[in-house]
Amino acid sequence: MRISQNLLQDIVGELITLEKLPEQGWTSEVSRIVTKNGTYLIKSAFKEKYRDWLRAEAKVLMSLADGREIPVPAYKGFIEEDETSHLIMSFEKGITLTAALREAMHLSDKERLVRSFGCFIQKLHEQEPVSNREGDWLDTQLNKAQLYAEKGQSEGSLELLEQLKSCNPQVVKQTMIHGDYTTDNVLVIDGEVQMFIDVAGMTVGDPRYDEALAIRKFRHHPELLAAFYKGYTRYRVSQEEIQYFEGLYEFF
Repeated sequence: MRISQNLLQDIVGELITLEKLPEQGWTSEVSRIVTKNGTYLIKSAFKEKYRDWLRAEAKVLMSLADGREIPVPAYKGFIEEDETSHLIMSFEKGITLTAALREAMHLSDKERLVRSFGCFIQKLHEQEPVSNREGDWLDTQLNKAQLYAEKGQSEGSLELLEQLKSCNPQVVKQTMIHGDYTTDNVLVIDGEVQMFIDVAGMTVGDPRYDEALAIRKFRHHPELLAAFYKGYTRYRVSQEEIQYFEGLYEFF
């Protein structure tokens, strides 16, 4: 990881150890920092697209630092250098839901985890929005998708994008959303999903996007799908909505 030690120590204090974590994300390098003042997590991004996302995540964490009831890591600082960007936040104990499901020995344990996954996102969708967003979330995402596709920065094609633009789903009330609600992006603490991570996309938007992403890994597993909907009871996405939002996700 390339970072100015002086800039980093201005935020977290004198370094004792800095180690890259074994479980890494797709868009950034993740490390744990131990200092005399405590333990922190640092995310570092190098590509332009992912640096933009890291900057967005820093803004979200700063906006949530006023004590609202959205459990996320605490913002500590953001450093931008010529070729890298670094987000420093509190280090939270816990493991991703992906890891917890992998370690679960019994189906009943997996069902309990997935039910809490559904319950957790329902609480966010039912929460009073942090702020009013200007414009429609879906229009914003389609515009971003266009930019990424034209730059060759997405798996989605311009042909797929035209299909998405021509068949927008029926409008629903926008709510607070995570924006990338997968099993990789929540932490399990004491056996339940209790914290959001990777919150660059957290905003006011279409809750069906969260729901479609949440179930994509187990929507063909009847027991786990049923467990999710025991926790998430406010709405059930249709097959057409799943197909639409999974198509949109190809650009991000």
